Amino acid sequence: MGRVVVLGAGISGHTAALFLKRHLGKHHEVVVVSPKPTYNWIPSNIWVGVGLMKPKQVLVDLHKVYKKSGIEFRQARATAIWPEGGKDHTTPFVEFAYTDDARLDQMDTLEYDYLINATGPKLNFDATPGLDPIHGNSLSVCTPSHALEASEHLQECVERMRRGERQKFIIGTGHGQATCQGAAFEYALNLEFMLRQWRVRDRADIVWMSNEYCLGDFGMGGLYLKQGGYVTHSKIFAESLYKERGLGWILQAHAKQVDRGQVHYTNLDGDERTEHADFMMLIPPFSGVGLDAFDRQGNTITEKLFAPNGFMRVDADYTPRDYTEWTADDWPKTYQNRDYSNIYAIGIAFAPPHAISRPRKSPDGTPIFATAPRTGMPSAMIGRAVAETIADKMRGRDRPAHCASMARMGAACVASAGASPFTGTAVSMTVFPIIPDFEAYPEYGRDLRHTTGEIGLAGHWIKSILHHMFIYKAKAKPGWWMIPE
Repeated sequence: MGRVVVLGAGISGHTAALFLKRHLGKHHEVVVVSPKPTYNWIPSNIWVGVGLMKPKQVLVDLHKVYKKSGIEFRQARATAIWPEGGKDHTTPFVEFAYTDDARLDQMDTLEYDYLINATGPKLNFDATPGLDPIHGNSLSVCTPSHALEASEHLQECVERMRRGERQKFIIGTGHGQATCQGAAFEYALNLEFMLRQWRVRDRADIVWMSNEYCLGDFGMGGLYLKQGGYVTHSKIFAESLYKERGLGWILQAHAKQVDRGQVHYTNLDGDERTEHADFMMLIPPFSGVGLDAFDRQGNTITEKLFAPNGFMRVDADYTPRDYTEWTADDWPKTYQNRDYSNIYAIGIAFAPPHAISRPRKSPDGTPIFATAPRTGMPSAMIGRAVAETIADKMRGRDRPAHCASMARMGAACVASAGASPFTGTAVSMTVFPIIPDFEAYPEYGRDLRHTTGEIGLAGHWIKSILHHMFIYKAKAKPGWWMIPE
């Protein structure tokens, strides 16, 4: 009997664990190590952040799911990987510290035949002083508890507006290299929608602040859409939507510090500016969670397994190149570590070879551009592909590895722009491929037949249905595997 250890139970790790157990059955062990007892359907956190959902509606109890699925669960935080064995172990193992109340901080180890790093990101609030929602001056929707706090602060602002006060909201990114603009985009539009529902919109100023070079970049370099016989950039799409909703914007911005009621930032021109606000929700940059790695003798090999940002190296081409030399083939296909063939990294845990958007710097050398997004649908597809590769190997099936290159896959995104069964809207977008391929599609980098975008009520219904479908899937209910990633 073999053992697969999955570090992390987010979208990619949870998907991988469920598919591994489905394929391997009782013949092999699947063990998940994750610091939290719940799975979070992150795309719906924005609805928690405006008071439309409670945290329990976006969370799933992992203990229940894994018990009925035959998966062993350790509520713990992985701390180190020993890919060659060492100490008292002759085979590879991981070290971890329990995070449940009964064994808090107690250390333990797990040997493995295959290891999947799905630890996701560390929310690197420390990169911008004052950004941390717990001890700082900004808010977040990155976790259910953060989103709940944002909702409570929002209600305080609404009460002030009802008393006749004017309030200013700044929504966006809190660092020059933050990613996940999509979550902030959804939150800004839902905030604006709810203020209209609460009849206080006329007393609110809403400003979008982002490290994007132009609106509609989303960390993907933007995209082109063909509609009505015309090809337009997503910049036009986003600008039209923001103007329609009365949102202002500040672009090419790196938040340097967040104080109470104000954010200090620099832009690509090198200008130092300050913006005042009553409410700020700024997404932090991501980094790896800080895993260490050691060889058999106990010497550190962390830099061998991980990139400087803490994400794990896989089968990507990490050769430093100028933006003009980037190609689709730089991106990983199997997510297998090159030095240790039984280790994989999936979802946000793998190190991208470079950004997708063009890198830019201010005159003093500060990078101001979005790093590559790897969330949602791509994370789940990668998790499933790696699970199927490992399952084939453990069952002795001589098959090629399953590939899930972001340069060869498309993705769909439904971004809520206001939740209501009758007046709500959502932006429904598809993109193919995710990573632009200018060799295959010389003019625009993507296939315009499969790259689309529109906004409407139908999108809201799709977004709502997807929420319930993916919660159902996360609970591993009957037929869960038939719901596509």
